[in-house]
Amino acid sequence: MAESMDAVFRRLALEAGAAIMRIYEEGDLGVESKADDSPVTRADLAADRVIHEGLRAAFPDIQLVTEERAATHGGARAERFILVDPLDGTREFVKRGGDFTVNIALIEGGAPKAGVVFAPAKGRLFQTLETGGAVEETGAFGPEPGARRALSVSRPDNGALRVVASASHRDAATDEWISRYRVAAFRPAGSSLKFCLVATGEADLYPRLGRTMEWDTAAGHAVLAAAGGRVVLAADPGKALTYGKAGDDNPHFIAYAPGVELL
Repeated sequence: MAESMDAVFRRLALEAGAAIMRIYEEGDLGVESKADDSPVTRADLAADRVIHEGLRAAFPDIQLVTEERAATHGGARAERFILVDPLDGTREFVKRGGDFTVNIALIEGGAPKAGVVFAPAKGRLFQTLETGGAVEETGAFGPEPGARRALSVSRPDNGALRVVASASHRDAATDEWISRYRVAAFRPAGSSLKFCLVATGEADLYPRLGRTMEWDTAAGHAVLAAAGGRVVLAADPGKALTYGKAGDDNPHFIAYAPGVELL
């Protein structure tokens, strides 16, 4: 019996995470710079090989876009395609921080319909389910899913918001935007974990006023949406962040739990 997409995404995320951690625990990360000066490591490439080969075998007819394969960037997108960031948060990885993730997402009609986010150093795995909703898997990650808890966004208190923002890319514009709100707690975090912290109810609001690419956000966006959250354009909060855009760049966006009064 063929594996479901849920099962394939989960299995490949775990296999990629294992490949990443083997390199993480070694001395040589193999850090290089890409054309845009962003870092790439042996772990990025190892995780990409695992995921690319696995997805091509499981879903040969679905268009595949992955960060580490420039030939897949730009150009026309199918109605249904898969977006992969095999190691999101490479800067955190290089600094040997734990906020890095494996990300796999299915896009349909410009919207993220399924996704998995795995943070191997933190032992946290978040996933959408074909039956609906999103879960965090807890405990040991075996061949079959272990215990899971359903995810649901918070009921925010606009007088005491909990905000999460980038650990590596926070800037004055982000601080100014956050200063308009009544913030009770601020938490820096890396990679797509920020979406997941809103999805679990650990944070209410995540603004991103810097550059991101579609593969950076798709899987986390899918998890958050399935948990009841929203991701909208910072310049026009009435519009959702969509995928399949020319150039693969995202506009600035806000991810949040409904109930947050966007200013």
